[in-house]
Amino acid sequence: MNAVDPSLPVLLRSLKLPGFVAHHVDLAERARDQGWSFETYLRQLVDIEVENRTSRRLERDLKASKLPAEKTLANLERSRLPEPVQRHLPTLCEGEFTRDGANLLLFGLPGRGKTHVACAVGHALVRRGRRVRFYPAYELVQELLAARRDLQLPQLLRRLDRFDAVIIDDIGYVQQTRDETEVLFTFLAERYERRSVIITSNLVFSEWDRIFKDAMTTACAIDRLVHHATILELTGPSYRAEDAKRRKAEEGA
Repeated sequence: MNAVDPSLPVLLRSLKLPGFVAHHVDLAERARDQGWSFETYLRQLVDIEVENRTSRRLERDLKASKLPAEKTLANLERSRLPEPVQRHLPTLCEGEFTRDGANLLLFGLPGRGKTHVACAVGHALVRRGRRVRFYPAYELVQELLAARRDLQLPQLLRRLDRFDAVIIDDIGYVQQTRDETEVLFTFLAERYERRSVIITSNLVFSEWDRIFKDAMTTACAIDRLVHHATILELTGPSYRAEDAKRRKAEEGA
């Protein structure tokens, strides 16, 4: 077997090719044993490098997304979803709506699976190369407020603009001060027709004045959100109530 040039791993690291560093020796041995052409050997190394980069990018983007790890398509009981939600779900997971800055709005009473559906779509988007950020609504509002207080709101909005979709979970619980609803409106207006939002809410639109405080701001917020949006309602019994009932029955048995 030919001696390995000791400078080669150093050069490969300088080019940021860790897959080449890890596998060029063993693949060279296979290439000699199996009579590969130079092109085949190079293609094998490139395929490993691309696969490793894709895996690292996915791991990095999933971590940055803050998505709940367990709320994926694999764990979603799709048979319990209303038929319109089941019908739209595959298309939403392809992620084309994010290319146009369109939105996804999910409505329903507590325990109907809104958050799980939103996060499942989010996980699918990340795996398709989109950047996603999940926020409970109160957490996003507090982050926006803190940035405005520190005169850093434009910088935060630019950072959030890097995400193709921002998931705002339980927006109906943002019923606080005017300052809080003002920064939320600023965020939504900033993303209008450019970047997507995925929103879950237990409040129908007619009750959103509880979020935005006055009729004009409420109307403006709704108008921007629904202009390019898929709107889905999750109905049926509460998942949590059924789980509690089942656990109680199991304990009694």
